[in-house]
Amino acid sequence: MAARSIASLTLSFGLVSIPVRLYSATESSSEIRFNMLTKNGERVKQQYISEKTRKVVERSEMVKGYEFEKDHFVLFTPEELKALEEGSSHVIEIVAFVPIKTIDPVFYDKAYLLAPDKRGGKPYALLAEAMRKSGRCALAKWAWKAKQHVVQVRPVEDGLILQQLLYAEEVRSLQDLDIEKVTVAPAELQLALQLIDQISQDTFDPTQFEDEEKQRVLAAIDEKIAGKQIVASAHSEDAATGQVIDLMDALKASLGSKAAASAARSAKPTDKSARSNITPMAEAKERKSARRAPARAPAPAPAPAPSRARAKK
Repeated sequence: MAARSIASLTLSFGLVSIPVRLYSATESSSEIRFNMLTKNGERVKQQYISEKTRKVVERSEMVKGYEFEKDHFVLFTPEELKALEEGSSHVIEIVAFVPIKTIDPVFYDKAYLLAPDKRGGKPYALLAEAMRKSGRCALAKWAWKAKQHVVQVRPVEDGLILQQLLYAEEVRSLQDLDIEKVTVAPAELQLALQLIDQISQDTFDPTQFEDEEKQRVLAAIDEKIAGKQIVASAHSEDAATGQVIDLMDALKASLGSKAAASAARSAKPTDKSARSNITPMAEAKERKSARRAPARAPAPAPAPAPSRARAKK
């Protein structure tokens, strides 16, 4: 399905104007939502109640107000609030070019994709290539959806990304946390560097991560639909056990366990014990692939899925 643009805009710097189209860079992950019901399965709806009279207040009877002191408000009509809103602008006005690395990602907010519009291909490509060569990105002002934004326009391999940035007052600083300054021993640092090197990757591959909680909830929903009982699975304990472990010993143990894990991944599992670490989700995917594969010689019947075994208990 082809992407649909959100708006037609103009990227402006100096006397150069580039017609561009705006696209959302992300999409909803189809978050699983549950409805509020009575125990009889009937939907319920939310209502607003007056704190003073305890009566239901309809939306048509409500106004917005700002609390300037405890229980003291100034009221605004919809017309007054509308007059205060920032009008949307079709111009993204570049005000400066700065080194890309000078913007801390903690300031990143929502991201959009920018593509050239009609007659914008040449200046769009020129700006993108110039920023790549200079190692700089653009800082710009943009009014969108009744709010003034500071945005970053940065080059990537295939084009330009527009990134909304947070204002300084919206970002907290680590300096406010009064973190204790601790001296790190050279031997400890060396072991930590070895551990980092052992599990380092050259690139970030987002496809290697999956929302496991979402898959677990979807599986539970399927079981509910099928009329099965859901049995709580054991979760690993996140809290500390309280056992005091020497830092050097912990680093050495981590190095050893990572090396063992790497060796185990390189070896092909041949028996049940080697397959015991496979998650139910991975096992289900293997069963699904096996069903699609061509018929082969009969094999021993697979063990029951973990979820069914738990359900019988």
